[in-house]
Amino acid sequence: MDNLDDLKWNEDGLIPAIAQSWSSGEILMLAWMNKESLECSISEGRAVYWSRSRSQLWRKGEQSGFVQHIREIRIDCDLDTILIKVDQVGEIACHTGRANCFFWRYSKDKWEIDAPIIKPSEEIYGNGNE
Repeated sequence: MDNLDDLKWNEDGLIPAIAQSWSSGEILMLAWMNKESLECSISEGRAVYWSRSRSQLWRKGEQSGFVQHIREIRIDCDLDTILIKVDQVGEIACHTGRANCFFWRYSKDKWEIDAPIIKPSEEIYGNGNE
């Protein structure tokens, strides 16, 4: 791969980006990036995503303070997924107030939540969320 144009952006110009804890290896979240957000992430050294709901750049932690400082960026073999290894500021990566976004677990024929809320989202964001 020679440049960001070689990545396989979807029809909306986006690519999935997985955030993983540098220290623990825990998968924190999945978000979307466009070329501009990836360029900003590289230049700023912090995770910058594309908010599909707001149609704008989203600097992780700009409201909550739970910034993701980038330690390493990787791209998969198909050039269609980004892995960002981050130092997560604070304990919370999910807008629900949990440590990560993967808190639903399938067990014994049902889905259940297996992670506590560390801080209610209303206390983090007020009426909105990140």
